[in-house]
Amino acid sequence: MRPFDDTPLSRDGKVLILAYDHGLEHGPVDFEDVPETMDPETVWDVATHDAVTGFAVQKGVAEAYADQYDDVNLLLKLNGTSNLWMGEPDSAVNCSVDYAAELGASSVGFTLYGGSNNEIEMAEEFRDAQETAREHDLPVVMWSYPRGQGLKNDTSPGTIAYAARQALELGADVAKVKYPGSKEAMEHAVEAAGPTKVVMSGGSKTSDEDFLTTVSDAIDAGAVGLAVGRNVFQRENPREMLDALEAVIFEEASVEDALDYL
Repeated sequence: MRPFDDTPLSRDGKVLILAYDHGLEHGPVDFEDVPETMDPETVWDVATHDAVTGFAVQKGVAEAYADQYDDVNLLLKLNGTSNLWMGEPDSAVNCSVDYAAELGASSVGFTLYGGSNNEIEMAEEFRDAQETAREHDLPVVMWSYPRGQGLKNDTSPGTIAYAARQALELGADVAKVKYPGSKEAMEHAVEAAGPTKVVMSGGSKTSDEDFLTTVSDAIDAGAVGLAVGRNVFQRENPREMLDALEAVIFEEASVEDALDYL
C-alpha cells in the first residue's frame, strides 16, 4: 500500500472527489436538471473549488480540457460502459495508466463489479492497471460496486463491507462504496477495508439536509470523504454545496452549520 496522505488526492488526510463520468455511464439524462452542465467546461469550472481533491472524468473529456485547468487535480477514469449496454455488468477499459499519466492525471480510477459474471476479467484488468499505476506513483481509486444477476441486495451491510475488503485485497488505495444505510454498517465497511481508505459514493440527488447528514454520518464512521457527482452538479448552486461539504468533511462541522452555506 502506497503512502496516501502525501498525494494530491488527499487534503489533510481527507478526500472530496467530484465525479463527472456520468455522460458515459448514464448518458445526457443526468444533465437535464441543469442543462448547462452538458458543457464539460461548466463542471471543470466547478472543480476548481478548493474542496475538490480530485476531478474524475473519462479520457475524452480529459483530452479536451485538462491542459486548460492546471489547478484541478485530474483523476482519470480508466474504464466505463454506457447505459445502453444491457448485459451482465462489465466495464470496458478505455484508457491506459500510461496515457492517463501523459494527460497529467494525479490519480486513476477503476470500476470493479464484484459478483458479476465478468468479475474475473475485470479483476485481471484492475491488476494490470494497479501495477502500472505503482510505476507512475499514482494512487488508485476503486469504484467497488458489487452487481450482477446473482446479487440480491447491492447495499446490504455485508455486501458493502465485502466491497471495501475486495478493494483492499486487490490493492486499491481508496475504495468508493455505496452507503450501507447506517453509521454502524459504514463503520464495519471501514474496518473491513483495513489500510485502504474508504469514501462514500454520492449517489442520486437528494435534499440538502438528507445528503449532508449521510455524508456526516459516513465521516463519523471513519470514511475519509466522498466521491460525488449528481448531488453537486445537478444543483443550481454547486459551489455553495461544495462549501457545505468542505465544512463537513474537512472541518468536521455539524450539518446545521453546513446548511448555512446553502
